[in-house]
Amino acid sequence: MQTEVTRLLGIKYPIIQGGMAWVAEYHLAAAVSNAGGLGLIGAASAPAEWVREQIQKAKELTDKPFGVNIMLMSPYADEVAQIVAEERVKVVTTGAGNPEKYMKMWKEAGVKVIPVVASVALAKRMERSGADALVAEGCEAGGHIGESTTMVLVPQIADAVSIPVIAAGGIADGRGIAAAFMLGAKGIQMGTHFVVTEESQVHDNYKEKIIKARDIDSRVTGRTTGHPVRALRNEMTKQYIELENKGAGFEELEKLTLGGLRKAVVEGDVVHGSVMAGQIAGMVKERLTCKALIDKLVKETDGIIGGKGFYE
Repeated sequence: MQTEVTRLLGIKYPIIQGGMAWVAEYHLAAAVSNAGGLGLIGAASAPAEWVREQIQKAKELTDKPFGVNIMLMSPYADEVAQIVAEERVKVVTTGAGNPEKYMKMWKEAGVKVIPVVASVALAKRMERSGADALVAEGCEAGGHIGESTTMVLVPQIADAVSIPVIAAGGIADGRGIAAAFMLGAKGIQMGTHFVVTEESQVHDNYKEKIIKARDIDSRVTGRTTGHPVRALRNEMTKQYIELENKGAGFEELEKLTLGGLRKAVVEGDVVHGSVMAGQIAGMVKERLTCKALIDKLVKETDGIIGGKGFYE
Protein backbone atom coordinates (compact mmCIF):
# COMPACT_ATOMS: atom_id res chain seq x y z
CA MET A 1 0.00 0.00 0.00
CA GLN A 2 2.61 2.52 -1.07
CA THR A 3 1.19 5.91 -2.05
CA GLU A 4 2.34 9.53 -2.08
CA VAL A 5 1.21 9.72 1.56
CA THR A 6 3.34 6.79 2.77
CA ARG A 7 6.38 8.24 1.02
CA LEU A 8 5.73 11.75 2.30
CA LEU A 9 5.36 10.64 5.92
CA GLY A 10 7.75 7.68 5.99
CA ILE A 11 5.06 5.21 7.09
CA LYS A 12 4.16 1.69 5.95
CA TYR A 13 0.43 2.14 5.33
CA PRO A 14 -1.53 5.27 4.30
CA ILE A 15 -3.70 5.06 7.42
CA ILE A 16 -3.79 7.99 9.84
CA GLN A 17 -5.44 7.95 13.27
CA GLY A 18 -7.57 11.01 13.94
CA GLY A 19 -6.31 13.59 16.46
CA MET A 20 -9.36 13.31 18.71
CA ALA A 21 -9.53 15.58 21.76
CA TRP A 22 -9.24 13.70 25.10
CA VAL A 23 -8.90 10.40 23.17
CA ALA A 24 -5.74 10.68 21.06
CA GLU A 25 -2.97 10.54 23.65
CA TYR A 26 0.50 9.01 23.50
CA HIS A 27 -0.42 5.34 24.14
CA LEU A 28 -2.77 5.30 21.16
CA ALA A 29 -0.54 7.39 18.89
CA ALA A 30 2.50 5.20 19.52
CA ALA A 31 0.52 1.97 19.02
CA VAL A 32 -0.85 3.15 15.66
CA SER A 33 2.61 4.23 14.49
CA ASN A 34 4.16 0.95 15.61
CA ALA A 35 1.48 -0.87 13.59
CA GLY A 36 2.52 0.92 10.40
CA GLY A 37 0.08 3.84 10.35
CA LEU A 38 0.52 7.40 11.58
CA GLY A 39 -0.56 8.01 15.16
CA LEU A 40 -1.59 11.48 16.27
CA ILE A 41 -1.63 13.17 19.66
CA GLY A 42 -4.65 15.47 19.96
CA ALA A 43 -3.54 18.74 21.56
CA ALA A 44 -7.12 20.10 21.72
CA SER A 45 -7.19 22.93 24.30
CA ALA A 46 -4.51 21.38 26.51
CA PRO A 47 -1.61 23.45 27.91
CA ALA A 48 1.60 23.37 25.89
CA GLU A 49 3.66 21.53 28.50
CA TRP A 50 1.11 18.69 28.57
CA VAL A 51 1.60 18.35 24.81
CA ARG A 52 5.39 18.32 25.19
CA GLU A 53 5.10 15.59 27.81
CA GLN A 54 2.86 13.54 25.50
CA ILE A 55 5.34 13.90 22.63
CA GLN A 56 8.25 12.79 24.79
CA LYS A 57 6.32 9.79 26.15
CA ALA A 58 5.34 8.77 22.61
CA LYS A 59 9.02 8.89 21.62
CA GLU A 60 9.75 6.40 24.41
CA LEU A 61 7.20 3.96 22.97
CA THR A 62 7.94 4.25 19.24
CA ASP A 63 10.78 5.13 16.90
CA LYS A 64 8.30 5.47 14.04
CA PRO A 65 6.87 8.79 12.77
CA PHE A 66 3.90 10.22 14.67
CA GLY A 67 2.20 13.59 14.68
CA VAL A 68 0.32 16.19 16.70
CA ASN A 69 -3.10 17.62 15.88
CA ILE A 70 -3.45 21.28 16.84
CA MET A 71 -6.82 22.92 17.30
CA LEU A 72 -5.93 26.45 16.23
CA MET A 73 -8.71 28.02 18.32
CA SER A 74 -6.92 26.79 21.45
CA PRO A 75 -5.58 29.57 23.72
CA TYR A 76 -2.31 27.62 23.75
CA ALA A 77 -2.01 27.21 19.96
CA ASP A 78 1.03 29.51 19.62
CA GLU A 79 2.95 27.68 22.35
CA VAL A 80 1.97 24.22 21.08
CA ALA A 81 3.06 25.18 17.55
CA GLN A 82 6.45 26.18 18.96
CA ILE A 83 6.80 22.91 20.89
CA VAL A 84 6.00 20.88 17.77
CA ALA A 85 8.95 22.61 16.07
CA GLU A 86 11.27 22.29 19.09
CA GLU A 87 10.51 18.57 19.51
CA ARG A 88 10.95 17.97 15.77
CA VAL A 89 7.64 16.16 15.50
CA LYS A 90 7.40 14.61 12.03
CA VAL A 91 3.87 15.72 11.19
CA VAL A 92 1.32 18.28 12.33
CA THR A 93 -2.35 18.28 11.37
CA THR A 94 -4.47 21.35 12.07
CA GLY A 95 -8.13 22.16 12.51
CA ALA A 96 -10.42 25.03 13.54
CA GLY A 97 -8.38 27.81 12.02
CA ASN A 98 -5.64 28.83 9.62
CA PRO A 99 -2.06 27.57 10.25
CA GLU A 100 -0.34 29.93 7.79
CA LYS A 101 1.51 31.95 10.43
CA TYR A 102 3.29 28.80 11.66
CA MET A 103 4.26 27.43 8.25
CA LYS A 104 7.75 28.94 8.03
CA MET A 105 8.72 27.78 11.54
CA TRP A 106 7.42 24.27 10.94
CA LYS A 107 9.07 23.98 7.52
CA GLU A 108 12.43 25.04 8.95
CA ALA A 109 12.06 22.33 11.62
CA GLY A 110 11.29 19.69 8.97
CA VAL A 111 7.67 19.24 10.06
CA LYS A 112 5.17 18.06 7.44
CA VAL A 113 2.00 20.17 7.60
CA ILE A 114 -1.42 18.63 6.86
CA PRO A 115 -4.44 20.89 7.49
CA VAL A 116 -7.91 19.38 7.86
CA VAL A 117 -10.28 21.07 5.40
CA ALA A 118 -13.99 20.88 4.63
CA SER A 119 -14.14 22.98 1.44
CA VAL A 120 -12.39 23.38 -1.90
CA ALA A 121 -11.67 27.07 -1.21
CA LEU A 122 -9.80 26.30 2.01
CA ALA A 123 -7.97 23.41 0.35
CA LYS A 124 -6.64 25.72 -2.38
CA ARG A 125 -5.59 28.31 0.17
CA MET A 126 -3.74 25.73 2.27
CA GLU A 127 -1.91 24.46 -0.81
CA ARG A 128 -0.82 28.02 -1.68
CA SER A 129 0.42 28.58 1.87
CA GLY A 130 2.71 25.53 1.69
CA ALA A 131 0.74 22.56 3.05
CA ASP A 132 2.32 19.18 2.26
CA ALA A 133 -1.01 17.32 2.07
CA LEU A 134 -4.63 17.81 3.11
CA VAL A 135 -7.22 15.88 5.10
CA ALA A 136 -10.59 16.26 3.36
CA GLU A 137 -13.07 15.52 6.12
CA GLY A 138 -16.71 14.83 5.33
CA CYS A 139 -19.65 15.41 7.66
CA GLU A 140 -19.90 11.68 8.44
CA ALA A 141 -17.01 12.18 10.87
CA GLY A 142 -17.39 12.43 14.64
CA GLY A 143 -16.90 15.69 16.53
CA HIS A 144 -16.83 19.06 14.79
CA ILE A 145 -17.97 18.75 11.17
CA GLY A 146 -18.63 20.67 7.97
CA GLU A 147 -21.56 20.24 5.60
CA SER A 148 -20.29 18.20 2.61
CA THR A 149 -20.15 14.41 2.65
CA THR A 150 -16.89 12.55 2.09
CA MET A 151 -18.21 11.16 -1.20
CA VAL A 152 -18.62 14.62 -2.73
CA LEU A 153 -15.83 16.48 -0.90
CA VAL A 154 -12.85 14.21 -1.62
CA PRO A 155 -13.05 14.13 -5.44
CA GLN A 156 -13.63 17.88 -5.67
CA ILE A 157 -10.60 18.62 -3.48
CA ALA A 158 -8.51 15.99 -5.28
CA ASP A 159 -9.33 17.72 -8.57
CA ALA A 160 -8.58 21.18 -7.17
CA VAL A 161 -5.10 20.65 -5.68
CA SER A 162 -1.87 18.93 -6.70
CA ILE A 163 -0.78 17.84 -3.19
CA PRO A 164 -1.94 14.49 -1.76
CA VAL A 165 -5.46 14.30 -0.33
CA ILE A 166 -6.32 12.12 2.68
CA ALA A 167 -9.99 11.15 3.01
CA ALA A 168 -11.72 11.26 6.41
CA GLY A 169 -15.25 10.72 7.63
CA GLY A 170 -17.32 7.55 7.22
CA ILE A 171 -14.43 5.10 6.81
CA ALA A 172 -14.58 1.93 8.92
CA ASP A 173 -13.18 -0.91 6.83
CA GLY A 174 -11.37 -1.89 3.64
CA ARG A 175 -14.41 -1.04 1.55
CA GLY A 176 -14.24 2.54 2.76
CA ILE A 177 -10.50 2.74 2.13
CA ALA A 178 -10.90 1.31 -1.38
CA ALA A 179 -13.68 3.81 -2.08
CA ALA A 180 -11.48 6.67 -0.84
CA PHE A 181 -8.72 5.67 -3.27
CA MET A 182 -11.20 5.56 -6.12
CA LEU A 183 -12.35 9.08 -5.22
CA GLY A 184 -8.80 10.35 -5.63
CA ALA A 185 -7.43 10.10 -2.09
CA LYS A 186 -3.89 8.86 -1.43
CA GLY A 187 -4.58 7.90 2.17
CA ILE A 188 -7.31 7.85 4.81
CA GLN A 189 -7.83 9.18 8.32
CA MET A 190 -9.93 7.17 10.75
CA GLY A 191 -11.07 8.12 14.24
CA THR A 192 -14.03 6.23 15.67
CA HIS A 193 -12.68 2.72 15.02
CA PHE A 194 -9.44 3.57 16.85
CA VAL A 195 -11.40 4.77 19.90
CA VAL A 196 -12.36 1.19 20.77
CA THR A 197 -8.89 -0.34 20.29
CA GLU A 198 -7.18 -2.04 23.22
CA GLU A 199 -4.53 0.69 23.47
CA SER A 200 -7.09 3.50 23.58
CA GLN A 201 -7.26 4.92 27.12
CA VAL A 202 -10.90 6.06 27.00
CA HIS A 203 -13.41 4.81 29.57
CA ASP A 204 -14.91 1.37 28.88
CA ASN A 205 -18.39 2.90 28.87
CA TYR A 206 -17.39 5.06 25.89
CA LYS A 207 -16.06 2.04 24.00
CA GLU A 208 -19.19 -0.01 24.76
CA LYS A 209 -21.44 2.86 23.64
CA ILE A 210 -19.73 2.79 20.23
CA ILE A 211 -19.76 -1.00 19.93
CA LYS A 212 -23.48 -1.15 20.76
CA ALA A 213 -24.36 1.76 18.45
CA ARG A 214 -26.78 1.22 15.57
CA ASP A 215 -26.93 2.99 12.24
CA ILE A 216 -29.60 5.38 13.56
CA ASP A 217 -27.75 6.46 16.73
CA SER A 218 -25.78 9.41 15.32
CA ARG A 219 -26.92 12.96 16.08
CA VAL A 220 -25.68 16.42 15.09
CA THR A 221 -26.04 19.22 17.64
CA GLY A 222 -25.06 22.87 17.31
CA ARG A 223 -26.24 23.58 13.78
CA THR A 224 -28.04 26.71 15.02
CA THR A 225 -24.83 28.07 16.57
CA GLY A 226 -22.74 27.45 13.46
CA HIS A 227 -20.63 24.84 15.28
CA PRO A 228 -22.16 21.46 14.41
CA VAL A 229 -20.89 18.46 16.36
CA ARG A 230 -21.63 14.79 15.67
CA ALA A 231 -22.07 12.46 18.66
CA LEU A 232 -24.04 9.37 19.65
CA ARG A 233 -27.53 10.09 20.88
CA ASN A 234 -28.12 10.17 24.63
CA GLU A 235 -29.85 12.38 27.20
CA MET A 236 -27.47 15.25 26.47
CA THR A 237 -28.10 15.29 22.70
CA LYS A 238 -31.84 14.96 23.32
CA GLN A 239 -31.87 17.98 25.65
CA TYR A 240 -29.61 19.97 23.33
CA ILE A 241 -31.79 19.41 20.26
CA GLU A 242 -34.93 20.22 22.24
CA LEU A 243 -33.36 23.52 23.35
CA GLU A 244 -32.23 24.27 19.79
CA ASN A 245 -35.75 23.69 18.52
CA LYS A 246 -37.03 26.15 21.12
CA GLY A 247 -34.59 28.78 19.88
CA ALA A 248 -32.19 28.71 22.85
CA GLY A 249 -29.20 31.02 22.68
CA PHE A 250 -25.53 30.09 22.37
CA GLU A 251 -24.72 30.53 26.09
CA GLU A 252 -27.55 28.28 27.26
CA LEU A 253 -26.54 25.59 24.78
CA GLU A 254 -22.85 25.88 25.68
CA LYS A 255 -23.66 25.40 29.36
CA LEU A 256 -25.23 22.03 28.52
CA THR A 257 -22.11 20.71 26.76
CA LEU A 258 -19.36 22.34 28.83
CA GLY A 259 -16.85 19.64 29.74
CA GLY A 260 -19.08 17.07 28.06
CA LEU A 261 -16.36 15.24 26.14
CA ARG A 262 -14.16 14.86 29.20
CA LYS A 263 -17.19 13.65 31.15
CA ALA A 264 -17.70 10.84 28.63
CA VAL A 265 -14.07 9.93 27.89
CA VAL A 266 -12.60 10.15 31.39
CA GLU A 267 -15.54 9.69 33.77
CA GLY A 268 -17.53 7.29 31.58
CA ASP A 269 -20.74 9.32 31.76
CA VAL A 270 -22.24 8.35 28.41
CA VAL A 271 -25.69 9.58 29.40
CA HIS A 272 -24.95 13.25 30.00
CA GLY A 273 -21.50 13.46 28.41
CA SER A 274 -20.64 14.06 24.75
CA VAL A 275 -19.94 10.70 23.09
CA MET A 276 -18.37 12.02 19.91
CA ALA A 277 -18.28 9.36 17.19
CA GLY A 278 -18.72 9.13 13.45
CA GLN A 279 -21.66 7.68 11.55
CA ILE A 280 -19.67 4.48 11.12
CA ALA A 281 -20.10 3.66 14.84
CA GLY A 282 -22.75 1.14 13.80
CA MET A 283 -20.07 -0.76 11.86
CA VAL A 284 -17.68 -1.12 14.81
CA LYS A 285 -18.39 -4.45 16.48
CA GLU A 286 -15.19 -5.56 18.22
CA ARG A 287 -12.20 -4.39 20.21
CA LEU A 288 -8.89 -5.08 18.52
CA THR A 289 -5.31 -4.01 19.09
CA CYS A 290 -4.17 -1.23 16.77
CA LYS A 291 -1.97 -3.73 14.94
CA ALA A 292 -4.82 -6.21 14.46
CA LEU A 293 -7.12 -3.43 13.21
CA ILE A 294 -4.59 -2.02 10.74
CA ASP A 295 -3.66 -5.51 9.49
CA LYS A 296 -7.37 -6.23 8.98
CA LEU A 297 -7.90 -2.94 7.10
CA VAL A 298 -4.93 -3.60 4.83
CA LYS A 299 -6.01 -7.18 4.09
CA GLU A 300 -9.58 -6.06 3.28
CA THR A 301 -8.39 -3.24 1.04
CA ASP A 302 -5.93 -5.46 -0.81
CA GLY A 303 -8.70 -8.00 -1.33
CA ILE A 304 -10.77 -5.36 -3.14
CA ILE A 305 -8.28 -3.30 -5.13
CA GLY A 306 -4.88 -4.93 -4.67
CA GLY A 307 -2.97 -5.05 -7.95
CA LYS A 308 -5.52 -2.97 -9.82
CA GLY A 309 -3.48 0.18 -10.14
CA PHE A 310 -4.86 2.25 -7.27
CA TYR A 311 -1.59 2.15 -5.38
CA GLU A 312 1.56 3.67 -6.82
